[in-house]
Amino acid sequence: MEKKLLNLLFCICICTVPFLFKGEKMRENLVVFFSKGVLATLVDAYVVGTKRVAYPVRPFPSIFKTNLIYDILFFPILSVIWVKISYNDRLPMILLKSLLFSVPMSIGQWYFEKNTKLFKWEKWSIFHTFGSVCFTLFTIRGFVGLIKKIDLLKNKQPSTE
Repeated sequence: MEKKLLNLLFCICICTVPFLFKGEKMRENLVVFFSKGVLATLVDAYVVGTKRVAYPVRPFPSIFKTNLIYDILFFPILSVIWVKISYNDRLPMILLKSLLFSVPMSIGQWYFEKNTKLFKWEKWSIFHTFGSVCFTLFTIRGFVGLIKKIDLLKNKQPSTE
């Protein structure tokens, strides 16, 4: 069952990619996607390395201790969606919208940890998941805010040509 769930998640992720990376903000979406992939991989490598979480069923188990589908596809895609829906919002609305992602993800991981072999929590809880999801979402959203400010400054400078 776990392999089928991972295959389903992989297929859903692959099917969403063409819809997320089109339009005028494609560069920012790609930056968000790859940044979140790196950040999620680093956080997950630490968490798995300190034996807080294990992934008994995962792709390439002899090579990777983390789950690549979560770290390199699922979490980055969710971050791109989150940045898209919160792109023009101020902090209070960003905080509210972050709950739309972090709460269901935390509950979902808790459910799958209890009912499947996708996750094994050792020194981990639903609150750790909530905190790590919020941390990575806000880190990426702050990075996007920085990119927006740099673009504004760049566009305000007179051309020297």
